[in-house]
Amino acid sequence: MQLKRRQFLASASAAALASPAIIGRAVAADGIKFVSILDQSNGLDIYGKPMVETTRMAVDEINAAGGLLGRPIDLKVYDPQSSIQLYTQFATQAAAGDRADVVHAGITSASREAIRPTFSRFRVLYFYNVLYEGGVCDINNFCTGSTPAQTVEKLVPYTMNKWGKKVYIIAADYNYGQITAQWVQKYVRDNGGDPVATEFFPLDVTNFGPTIKKIQQAQPDMVMSALVGGAHVSFYRQYAAAGMNASIPIASTTFGVGNEHKLISAEEGNGMICAYSYFEEVDNATNKAFVQRFRDRLGDDAPALNELAARAYEGAYIWAEAVRQAGTTERMAVIEALRSGVYYDGPSGRVQIEPKTNHANQNVYLAELKDQSFQILETYENQPPTDTLLVCDLVADPNQSTFKFENGLKAAGIDI
Repeated sequence: MQLKRRQFLASASAAALASPAIIGRAVAADGIKFVSILDQSNGLDIYGKPMVETTRMAVDEINAAGGLLGRPIDLKVYDPQSSIQLYTQFATQAAAGDRADVVHAGITSASREAIRPTFSRFRVLYFYNVLYEGGVCDINNFCTGSTPAQTVEKLVPYTMNKWGKKVYIIAADYNYGQITAQWVQKYVRDNGGDPVATEFFPLDVTNFGPTIKKIQQAQPDMVMSALVGGAHVSFYRQYAAAGMNASIPIASTTFGVGNEHKLISAEEGNGMICAYSYFEEVDNATNKAFVQRFRDRLGDDAPALNELAARAYEGAYIWAEAVRQAGTTERMAVIEALRSGVYYDGPSGRVQIEPKTNHANQNVYLAELKDQSFQILETYENQPPTDTLLVCDLVADPNQSTFKFENGLKAAGIDI
């Protein structure tokens, strides 16, 4: 079942009457207003800068091909500087000041949850194009990044079969790290393993010496890392300096999506295994052409491409295809089109919106790092967001606007 177009348009009309601030958005200017809010400084820029570049590339390509509905896309980019306060400020500016037709924004889950209510309140379509812990259920919010059931569920058994059953977990101390660590614990136990210890670290921590000593004492078979941000890159350097990467290997749910593999040496990173919905090294013609266009565009300044960068690009194209199908930028009509089976065959493969959750069915790749490049080991096609499907059904109840990670963990049998 899907919501009918008439229901969507009726809801949109009621919303416009209730929210004078958004009246006139479609006629305020000739250009279609696309706003990006992504960190380009202060720690989280290792994720945000490539995303901004691929967003600009997508918009430029769409405009070069004639724009949308005969109109150009006007892109405005804000840098929240890894500050939640600035995220909320720019979200309000995008919605109430710029009267954006769509906003693509947020890197951390904390930033997403700080701004998501603003876009719901102002009825501005919102895309979150970053891998995360799952559980968002919001008719107005489309999450195109991978979730633990798509990636971590593949990564844990593969690495346990390769290295052993005793797993030491380290993670960033906020929503993503805490919740992902619980998913890791579940998948370790489901596969007959032992999560021997779990530690959490604030995003500004750079000294991992005490933890490395604990790992040495615990003697696990492997370390599973869900560390986040520029400061946490220090762990991998310090781990290698202690000689640990030669004896206790690392798998990660986050390493590489900030191009960390280019920030450390080959010797420090070799052998690490990760799983994402995209690697620059994915071997298909669409991706090869995408990578070449990106490098031609930026030259020597081109960063490596990763899931976040690819999904920012693909997210823009999925939205554009929905606008074409809807024949309008009107929010509810575009939402209906997105949920009707819209897909985009992009660098990562086919990305298609799953209508119960407004998340993406997508390919997943498992890869090993060697000499600062990832070698693809396994490919899993068309993976659904089964963790979020446990707690979200927007077809049955389109009026949800929640973040239900606790219910998802409980539904998966995780004791919290």
